[in-house]
Amino acid sequence: MRQSTLLLTTLRESPSEAEAISHQLMLRAGYIRKLAAGIYTYLPLGRRVLRKVEQIVREEMDRADAQEVLMPAMQPAELWNESGRYSVYGPELIRLRDRNEREFALGPTHEEVVTALVRNEVNSYRKLPLTLYQIQTKFRDERRPRFGLLRGREFLMKDAYSFDKDWEGLDHSYWKMFDAYNRIFGRCTLDYRAVEADAGSIGSEGGTHEFMALAGIGEDTVVTCMRCKYAANLEKAESSFRTMEPAASMSAEIEMFHTPDLRTIDQLVKSLEIESADIINTLVYLVDGKAVAVLVRGDHEVNETKVKNYLGADNIELADSQMVKSLMGMPIGFIGPIGLNLQILVDKTVANMNDGIAGANKQDYHFRHVRPERDFKMDHAGDFRNVTEGETCPRCHEGILKFYRGIEIGHVFKLGTKYSKKLSATFLDSSGKEQVMIMGCYGIGLSRILSAVIEQNHDEQGIIWPYSLAPFHVHIIPISVVDEYQMKAAEELRTHLIAQGIEVLIDDRDERPGVKFKDSDLIGIPFRIVIGKDAVQGKVEFIERRNKEKQLVSYEEAASCILDFIKNIKA
Repeated sequence: MRQSTLLLTTLRESPSEAEAISHQLMLRAGYIRKLAAGIYTYLPLGRRVLRKVEQIVREEMDRADAQEVLMPAMQPAELWNESGRYSVYGPELIRLRDRNEREFALGPTHEEVVTALVRNEVNSYRKLPLTLYQIQTKFRDERRPRFGLLRGREFLMKDAYSFDKDWEGLDHSYWKMFDAYNRIFGRCTLDYRAVEADAGSIGSEGGTHEFMALAGIGEDTVVTCMRCKYAANLEKAESSFRTMEPAASMSAEIEMFHTPDLRTIDQLVKSLEIESADIINTLVYLVDGKAVAVLVRGDHEVNETKVKNYLGADNIELADSQMVKSLMGMPIGFIGPIGLNLQILVDKTVANMNDGIAGANKQDYHFRHVRPERDFKMDHAGDFRNVTEGETCPRCHEGILKFYRGIEIGHVFKLGTKYSKKLSATFLDSSGKEQVMIMGCYGIGLSRILSAVIEQNHDEQGIIWPYSLAPFHVHIIPISVVDEYQMKAAEELRTHLIAQGIEVLIDDRDERPGVKFKDSDLIGIPFRIVIGKDAVQGKVEFIERRNKEKQLVSYEEAASCILDFIKNIKA
């Protein structure tokens, strides 16, 4: 490809809208352009990288015996009503009507569509197991699209779905796909973790793992053990729990005391000279429209996902001060569990307290010497909080938990019969008896991979693409396009490398060397060959983008360096 004809415009400054480094660099380097909030056009360089990701995914999906299909993006509402998700999926589902007023949705995912397909095509155990996948654009009406391709309203996704005769078969399909994901992300050279996760709106009757690319811009918190292999999303993470020894004051009687205007944890800690861990914090939530109280220690945070899953709910919302005033008849800050006429969920760390301080359900008053079970019921005690960094691992019980930020790039689920039962996806077993298919689903955010790779591979000058994903492998830059020796050398090198299967971009623009070098650094092609005044002696400057090492070598040596690098990758 000749750069003079390539649709490529680089920007010297980062657009003000771009917060993430990956977003800034993809805009500046001419990989993408914004059409609307969360909706982007892939320019030629961006499309070439995306195709590299697609190729890796296809190769590994085929290796895992998955078969590629392409399903409609526009899905009839009737299917979503069959599964029960149409009314509960939420505002992210883009809904529309055709000219006949028939309702449709633009697919954010394809569980319903693929289940309907397979129920009509497969009726015998002889055709199972079966795994289908597609690479297709998805649509989600994000409330706040941000970070470029990391949180968009239109994005490219690989989604796969497995159908098995039994749970043992699902387990085999699940781990087969899990291994394929490890190979995919490894080939994309990502620093990632496979973590235990919550199933979210897709749902799961078995295990589920998220694949997280580690990056400071990540919106998810990854919790890992420094000793063993335990890793989980913060929504799912647990810690080792040890029962406290009885406190000396545990026999003290409960006592109400005056706490004028002490509404917050910080105010109580400062005024009473106590630790936040001594406080029982009572928070009121609306769970599917019903008020529920959740108790955590003052040094902990409620994990809303754990609460929602425990109650089997669809929606959860923290009640604001006005709502609390309306429900409880008092201002926020003085609510407590004693005498509270609500369903109360008690975190196990609160249940283990011997002597705590809690709101007295009376303005400007709290209770001291509160002891759970003695002073209030604990019908619903469990894990309802976020773990904190530095706690002990729940698996090995020795390692310390450490937090990282992560970008979700893939997710695998054991769906079980969640969709196949509702949509009547059945088959006849070997004895002729009808059975419900056991399903799994497996997603990868292909467009997200571009952002994740750039977040992990860049410097102050621009992007540093790994060889496997680079839009071109080699950037040939003749200093002067009017110098016949330089242009002849550039064309000979280009022809030779292309014959070896190397993808080459040649900068044949009549631009100053500084402009060419800046653009080359920005777009991030792995190898650069600069052809200057030494061309008459058959010498060129060979540079690796990642380490910026420069070597003055012959034409043949430059080509050999690249070919040797490729051989080492494939070895």
